[in-house]
Amino acid sequence: MITIAVGISQRVRLEWLDHAAELAHAGRSRSQVWAALAEVLRDRVSIGGTGARSNREKTITILTRIWCNPPTQLVPLRDAGIRLLVGPGPDGHSQGTGGNPEPARQFESATRIAVHWGMTMAVYPFWNAVATQVGRLLRLQRIATAAQINRRVQERYGERPTVARATQRVLRSFVDWGTLADTEVRGRYAPGKAQSVDDPKLIAWLAEAALHVRGTQAVPLDDLLRHPSLFPFCLDYVPPHALATASPRLEVVRHGLDTELLMLRCPGRRS
Repeated sequence: MITIAVGISQRVRLEWLDHAAELAHAGRSRSQVWAALAEVLRDRVSIGGTGARSNREKTITILTRIWCNPPTQLVPLRDAGIRLLVGPGPDGHSQGTGGNPEPARQFESATRIAVHWGMTMAVYPFWNAVATQVGRLLRLQRIATAAQINRRVQERYGERPTVARATQRVLRSFVDWGTLADTEVRGRYAPGKAQSVDDPKLIAWLAEAALHVRGTQAVPLDDLLRHPSLFPFCLDYVPPHALATASPRLEVVRHGLDTELLMLRCPGRRS
């Protein structure tokens, strides 16, 4: 059996991602980003730890992979996500906060959660895999248990202790973000607060993030935006062509007589 890498193995808080996005927006160097995030996490993760691969170091690696040095094919998605969060500076470029760990600005809640969610699942398919199983279970029974989620995730990633630990940490991240809620029974989760999204640009960006998880596949819009992995969000309907207009990286293709599919535009292809 081929072992699939997990990648995201630590609990990730929204405010930490805020800092990482701010540092990426500011155009900080790799060393500046690392130093700033290490200071932010110093009293929060691996307190007092100095090991080369402590949980703090692993968490910083995850944060920087999402916002500061994502895979090459995700850089345009990252740049558009940062614009949705913080917008361009007055000169059209990033306006930095420097390498110091200043408090991250308060982003609008739904946008903040949607953009961090989309970027995290695009960079780390494991996040998407856990979210998909949570979303499916919540649709079926309005409650999801850690045991059910872990069993389903292990069917794809293997019955390994690493997978079980990572699944639990991703679930705790969902709770931290308010997208999932603890119940009175440990290990049983209820839906968190639904995030309403009606901005066509943000919906197009989320569609783009979801398509990156699926590669080159063309997907019916409803299947894409109602996918269980996007369970925290209530997305307004926007026609496919309007989404393609909102994002130059999306295109619509027709399948049959009356079915329109959304897909990622090949680099260099004109509208």
